[in-house]
Amino acid sequence: MPHAELYDDIGVGYAIGRRTDPRWMAAINDALCDADSVINVGAGTGSYEPAGRTVLAIEPAREMIRQRAADTCLAVRGRAEALPLGNDASDAALAVLTVHHWSDWRRGLAELRRIAARQVVLAYDTRRHADFWFVREYVPEIAELERGRPSATDIADVLGADSVTPVPVPWDHNDGVFPAYWRRPAAYLDDRVRRSCSALAQTDPQAVERGLRRLRADLDSGRWYDRHRALFALDEWDAGFRLIVAGR
Repeated sequence: MPHAELYDDIGVGYAIGRRTDPRWMAAINDALCDADSVINVGAGTGSYEPAGRTVLAIEPAREMIRQRAADTCLAVRGRAEALPLGNDASDAALAVLTVHHWSDWRRGLAELRRIAARQVVLAYDTRRHADFWFVREYVPEIAELERGRPSATDIADVLGADSVTPVPVPWDHNDGVFPAYWRRPAAYLDDRVRRSCSALAQTDPQAVERGLRRLRADLDSGRWYDRHRALFALDEWDAGFRLIVAGR
C-alpha cells in the first residue's frame, strides 16, 4: 500500500502516540549541523522538525498533515520519489523513520541528494527489529514484513554515508515507535499504542490478536518477566535505529 493511502487509513490519532523525544531530537539537531534550511521529507505530524531553522515539510498523507499542530512549519503534499522542489533547494534534507514506507526508496534517496547537499536519515536495522522479543515470541509474522523493507545499511550504502550512528531507545522513550516499549510490555495491550505502530497495523490482525493473547497470559503468569528480567537492568536498548548522515 502506498505511503499516502496507508497513513490516511491508519494515521488517525497518530499524533497522540508518536511524540517528540528530546534525546532523539538532540541527535537529529547535531546531525543537521549548521544547516539553516531543512526539507523534512515524509514529515508525518511533525515530531522531529528542528526549531530555529527554516523548515518545509513534505508529506503525502492528508490525515498526517491534518494532525500537525498549528505552530509547526508549512507542510505541503508530496511524495519522496518526486519532490516538488528544484535542485539544491535547501541546505539539508531530513527523513525520519519514513524511507521504509516509500514505494521506490532508492529513487526517494536520489531525490534527497538532488534537493540538498546534506542528507540526514533516521532508519533502522530490519534484522534487529525482526529479532525484537515482541516479534520473536508473539507475532513472528512481522519479521516477514521487515525482511521486505530497506535496512539502515542499505540506505547508508546508497547515500554513500559519511557516518552511521546508533540511536538507542531509552526505557522511558516518549515516541511510541514500535520497539519503544521494550521494557514496558503491557503497553502493547493498549489499542492506542498499537494504532501508532505501522508494523502492527500492516500485519494480519488475526496474527496480532493471537500474539496479544499470549502476551497477556505471559504477563499475568509472570513468564514474560522471568524471561526478560535482564532488560530491567538497562536504561536504554539498541533496537537497531541508526542516524545516517551523508554530504557536506
